[in-house]
Amino acid sequence: MKEKSAHKTFGVAVTLGVFKGRVHPDYDNPEFLRALSDCRALVFGPAARVLVEKRNRVAAVTISVPTVSDPFSATATADPCIAGAAGAASSAVDAVVKEFHASGFKKIKTLLVPGKAVKAWRGAVACLLRRVPTPLPLAYIERRERGLIVESFFVASRVDSALEIRNLLRTLPPDDLSRLLAALARFLVFAHNQGILHRDLSDGNVLVRSSRPGVYDFFLIDTNRIRIRREVSLLGRVRNLVRLGVPPACQDDFLRLYLGERPGARVLRFWYRLNKKWYTSFVAFKKALRLKRLAERLGIQ
Repeated sequence: MKEKSAHKTFGVAVTLGVFKGRVHPDYDNPEFLRALSDCRALVFGPAARVLVEKRNRVAAVTISVPTVSDPFSATATADPCIAGAAGAASSAVDAVVKEFHASGFKKIKTLLVPGKAVKAWRGAVACLLRRVPTPLPLAYIERRERGLIVESFFVASRVDSALEIRNLLRTLPPDDLSRLLAALARFLVFAHNQGILHRDLSDGNVLVRSSRPGVYDFFLIDTNRIRIRREVSLLGRVRNLVRLGVPPACQDDFLRLYLGERPGARVLRFWYRLNKKWYTSFVAFKKALRLKRLAERLGIQ
């Protein structure tokens, strides 16, 4: 299986009633497939813990699946995409299920382009092939009517004890924050070097856990926004960092950690500040627009 196409073909193709999709080979068992065939019951059932309720619903659930080792542990096999537990007993494993919604033009686009659940699967598999940590992709399924996606779900394992990085960026004392930013810079350099470009590299889409003080592990989520590149340009790399909520007082140090002794670093820092200013202005404008619309609806403006 060539790497350039593995992210598209990896997994076992399944048909579950009106749904079609793919399942990680280690989870191709009747018990898991039975749960997967009714993802709506998983996401909206009484045992689901809703994590996000916006355009898309994200819920933490428990599914019976084979025991699978952490692909980023010291005992993992060389290829995390084929690492598993052949012959292992079934057990209850924590998972996260994301239900994607599409409407209007975005729904019509699914006639021609893959849906978000497929993109999430491919992005996660691409990360694993390049050893960029992400929650293990378990499955995706989608239902189409007349060629249009009307329902789709992506299922991944839940990373134990991981938090959105925004929590630490806002609360860590200075010395610990410096260690976190140094580790984050190394992680992002590696991801970019591997051709992984997350188009929404925000605080909510980077998970972090600490096995011991000063040591951090990072995971990319929301993998439908990941794009795979042969090479990520320097300007593209720096622009990709602006959505992260690195405290203003730490931004120059963070860039130095990311760029190292690279020629032209001063120009790249200017490019970062320019894009950061544009992005923060854009976010402020969107918030103001929402407030204006709310005031109009309430009849106070």
